[in-house]
Amino acid sequence: VRKGKRIMEKYSVLMSLYWKERPEYLRSALDSMVSQTVLPDEIVLVEDGPLTEELYAVVKEYREKNPGLFHPVVNEKNLGLGPALAAGLQECRNELVARMDTDDISLPDRCEKQLRAMEEDPGLAVVGGQIEEFVDETDRIVGKRVVPCTDEEIRAYLTKRCPFNHVAVMLRKSSVLEVGNYVECFWNEDYHLWVRLALSGARFANLPETLVKVRTGRDMYRRRGGRKYFQSEKQIQKMMLDHDLIGLPRYCVNVLERFVMQILLPSRIRGFVFRLLARKH
Repeated sequence: VRKGKRIMEKYSVLMSLYWKERPEYLRSALDSMVSQTVLPDEIVLVEDGPLTEELYAVVKEYREKNPGLFHPVVNEKNLGLGPALAAGLQECRNELVARMDTDDISLPDRCEKQLRAMEEDPGLAVVGGQIEEFVDETDRIVGKRVVPCTDEEIRAYLTKRCPFNHVAVMLRKSSVLEVGNYVECFWNEDYHLWVRLALSGARFANLPETLVKVRTGRDMYRRRGGRKYFQSEKQIQKMMLDHDLIGLPRYCVNVLERFVMQILLPSRIRGFVFRLLARKH
């Protein structure tokens, strides 16, 4: 991919789409990716189960406007995010893969910055960045999720909370496949993957800049609660305990914190606490 006189490595974009997505949000997300300062070589768009007519129309329009760019992967029924991303990653033809959600907006130079970071340090398995959360309009910023930047800081943070903003990462496909690809872990597919990568000895980085603007609302914090979500978080804590990433005291603290947040707190208060925690390492 040529940027001025400079040639940068080709990369894929991995997205998963299902029927509940809004067509106008999908347009905004796709526009942000086809307008990158370094254009993707392909966009792998996983259709996770049947879509609405409106969504099919948007997908068709963008495929026709950008011939050869879109690589569809079709699941006959909705499998969930983990299996959908696993299927899509297998289909990516490039080693570098940028994750993107179908309702968020990447800043124009997001991928160029991540490509440069990967180029400068070929040993990195994941390069992420910061996100800003907005409601309705991109200038209505209601929060920012701050994550640590160095490998050492990320590994320490991993023992307490998820150390990456999933929608803002660029991955090395081979590193992810070596640890078993994405797996089903209710709303925690990414955290599960980071732990397995950490256990494999993979190296990490986050950029200090905001890379993606993320749509938010009450529903986001409702999804981050409930017994099913708590059980998936507990599974990850147990995996870290079993592999000596954390000790028993930290395991107990982590599980107790999540029980309070995800089982006891109402979604409105949960949203406030999440935003408070997101401003701190």
